[in-house]
Amino acid sequence: MNFELITVSTNSRARAGVLTTGHGKIETPIFMPVGTAGTVKGIHTRDLKEDIKAQIILGNTYHLYLRPGMDVIEKAGGLHKFNGWDKPILTDSGGFQVFSLGDIRKLSELGAKFQSHIDGSYHQFTPEGVIDIQRTIGADIIMAFDECTPGDADYDYARKSMELTLRWLDRCFEQFNKTEPKYGYQQSLFPIVQGSTYADLRRKAVAQVKTFDAHGYAIGGLAVGEKEDVMYEMTEVVTADLPENRPRYLMGVGTPENILESIDRGVDMFDCVMPSRNGRNGMLFTANGKINIRNKKWENDHSPIDENGTSFVDSYSKAYLRHLIISNEMLGAQIATQHNLAFYLWLVQTARQKIMDGSFSLWKNEMATRLKHRL
Repeated sequence: MNFELITVSTNSRARAGVLTTGHGKIETPIFMPVGTAGTVKGIHTRDLKEDIKAQIILGNTYHLYLRPGMDVIEKAGGLHKFNGWDKPILTDSGGFQVFSLGDIRKLSELGAKFQSHIDGSYHQFTPEGVIDIQRTIGADIIMAFDECTPGDADYDYARKSMELTLRWLDRCFEQFNKTEPKYGYQQSLFPIVQGSTYADLRRKAVAQVKTFDAHGYAIGGLAVGEKEDVMYEMTEVVTADLPENRPRYLMGVGTPENILESIDRGVDMFDCVMPSRNGRNGMLFTANGKINIRNKKWENDHSPIDENGTSFVDSYSKAYLRHLIISNEMLGAQIATQHNLAFYLWLVQTARQKIMDGSFSLWKNEMATRLKHRL
């Protein structure tokens, strides 16, 4: 994998670059639609490519491991062959999902023991095992196994959690270096910087992960309950110390405003379930603010969903989409999801253009104001 940094904004840390993988190039900054179980819910591969203009999607190690299982994916020739997506894929390590299981998981030095949310069966994730699973899934970019520290963790817990993640990271790279990719193209392993809301822990983690000279670095443990200004502060602390010539990936973030503010602080890659999950529930994001399509005010509004939209679904009327969502019709969730994902990709692509032409800061401030509106 290769990352070329093309330009940095003159008034901020915002960056534009090109990331090259075995399945093609990715222009950064980029948003990655979340395909948890091998699918971006309700969206065909053709529409992801041609309409939404996704350049990379995300799969989830925890969910794919449980279902359909590694035997099925390996026999298919990896996730790319299994789901028909021939562009880059990133897989997370399952650390966040294990964290989310709460009382049905137990952490130890060995790894994490947990119960399946599907049938209650017991499983063990170790750093070595998670690398092996991601070798089988075959994503272009794979993540180290970590503990996702809660946003409200006290200092002592955050320190111990970060140190555990760093010890696991040693084992991840050891396993990665003694195994080979299975499907004829290279994979890149990204460490994850933890440390909760404590700047000194974040800096310590960065110093340690940089010793691996990885192809890229992720920032984890944010957008998990802390305040937005704290998230931005920690992001800035981490990006200030990460290598300039490697991509930075902020995991699980977030709203359109969060993405713009994080681009401003030097982040290159994002993923979040928000555009798809909120879409299924009737919340639309636009360049002029949010729309709750369930509101009665849209019942007889026969104007397009978004006159300035970038997806073909934006030509449907607000009244029609409201009818579909209220009626729990599958098509309503599909239309809203497709609109939101197309908007997110438009947002990062426009941010890239503004970084390249030197007008990012002015545009970002204007957009941040418009995005807060409720239509």
